[in-house]
Amino acid sequence: MKDNIRLDDKVALITGAGGVIGTATARLMAARGAHIVAVDRNKAALQTLATKLPGDTQFLALEADVTDESAVRQYVEQARREFGAIHVFFNNAGIEGGAHGAYRFIPELPFEEFNTIINVNLNGVFLGMKYVIPVMAEQGGGSIINTSSICGIKGSAGQVAYVASKHAVVGMTRSAAIEWSEKGVRVNCVTPGAIESRMMSDFLDLADPGAAQQLRKNFEAQLPARRFGAPEEVAAVVAFLASDDAKYVTGAFYAVDGGMSAM
Repeated sequence: MKDNIRLDDKVALITGAGGVIGTATARLMAARGAHIVAVDRNKAALQTLATKLPGDTQFLALEADVTDESAVRQYVEQARREFGAIHVFFNNAGIEGGAHGAYRFIPELPFEEFNTIINVNLNGVFLGMKYVIPVMAEQGGGSIINTSSICGIKGSAGQVAYVASKHAVVGMTRSAAIEWSEKGVRVNCVTPGAIESRMMSDFLDLADPGAAQQLRKNFEAQLPARRFGAPEEVAAVVAFLASDDAKYVTGAFYAVDGGMSAM
């Protein structure tokens, strides 16, 4: 019997591949047989990722800025030129904001900082889909998984730019799914909650400088799961959405948040 959750010989293009969720996903997909095209603006992070993949992985690392349209066009073209197709696109790159940007109320948030967050988290996701979708449509289909956030389905004081960008990702996901389902292109998104990561640590530090550990304990106590999630737990959902087991799933968002969105 065919194992539909395997990704043998599928080409998986991953942005934000140097981050903890991107790395965990690249490792899992490679372990399931995928060829990996890793995109990140951090060259050192890509080099580190290369050392964490199975030795027989076909791997291409591309340093690129997801907000630069010409760079996006180029990374898509390079992936297609190298492997001949793009079967999976994990559209994952994102930021939480600049220094103290994550916890500023609307009147205190500089417009420039708002735009920076929107540019990466929204425009970067849009540009990725803009150039990957035609490739997938031409080849007969594929799976796109966008990274939103718990902040894409809930509000949060002091994080208006991040919340706005992540809500928009959910909306774009649904619209893209409607547009391209007939061509075999599935578009879904994940909405991670509190995941062990540098980003989560920064959120806690900014929210209550000097008391991050206590804030974390308080936060965990309020979660139905009573703990933060692991990047590998997000990766497992992304890999499922990439697989043939999810071939009738499109336009959906999957909350990987320990029950936080149910509260």
